[in-house]
Amino acid sequence: MNTAIYNKANKTRREKSRDTEGYAAPLLAALLIAAFLILLSPLAPAQDIRSEVEHVYADNDGTKIHYAKMGSGPLMVFIHGFPDFWFSWRHQMQGLSSDYTVAAMDTRGYNLSDKPAGVENYDMQVLIEDVASVIRNEGQESAIIVGHDWGGGIAWSFAGWRPEMTSHLVIMNLPHLKGFARELAKMEDQHKNSTYARNFQRPNSHESISAQGLAMALSRGDEILQPIYLEAFERSSADAMMNYYRANFPREPYTSGTFVDLPRIQMPVLQFHGMNDTALLPDSLNDTWDELDQDWTLVTVPGAGHWPHHDKPDVITNMMRAWLALHAE
Repeated sequence: MNTAIYNKANKTRREKSRDTEGYAAPLLAALLIAAFLILLSPLAPAQDIRSEVEHVYADNDGTKIHYAKMGSGPLMVFIHGFPDFWFSWRHQMQGLSSDYTVAAMDTRGYNLSDKPAGVENYDMQVLIEDVASVIRNEGQESAIIVGHDWGGGIAWSFAGWRPEMTSHLVIMNLPHLKGFARELAKMEDQHKNSTYARNFQRPNSHESISAQGLAMALSRGDEILQPIYLEAFERSSADAMMNYYRANFPREPYTSGTFVDLPRIQMPVLQFHGMNDTALLPDSLNDTWDELDQDWTLVTVPGAGHWPHHDKPDVITNMMRAWLALHAE
């Protein structure tokens, strides 16, 4: 396994590079040991867990947000990206539910959650409140927040705007929002590779999206997964999916908006990046520590693409478990 782990321990904004070596070195060593143990302790293959989860609904100002829940222990909220639904996290839910209450959301517009019309209903501040509604519905004051792709954008934003409700932050293939906006502005390859996102902002972009096409792409032709995804996407709204881009994706010159206005991150961050991702290039990871006030652990995953939690589920789940154990409060 050639997974690379980088750890940066921050004390304060002004002391990022001073007096941190004593903490960062043993933490990095522990994580490297954990990475080696992944090879020795592979997880059992994830099964179809749909019959094992409890289906629950939270309410955000009249909009119902569905999430699938299993396990017991500290609350961990999973937020999927585009295009996906709660089932995206099946490997991690199965692998972590023995020690955590895992709650995987259908974000608004997807699967069993409500699908309100109007771009304004997909503004990032509204999406943040959806996550808060799940935490409150579970009777908790805070949670471990895990996000991928657009779910990663929501997770970064939730951690920034609701730090009191975020104990730990785990991100998959979504660079810090300011770093991504920076690369859109200055890096030709990232700007070109994000053409699809700018196209999604067009008023009629949803007309080119089909449930069948999305299901084929996500299942990668797997005969078991394809009907599961097809059923979920047939219940979803393509217009709602595009509203995430219309409401939140940065617009030129990339100097203002949801991504650029993100407050500093005040809790420990574990970040994964599949190095074969062509949509979100790794250059956006540069200088992430400048936006963080706490420890940052970056795990780059060769051989994984935009969905590292699908491509390398054992790596992701075991590293999450090890990192959370090291950062237990």
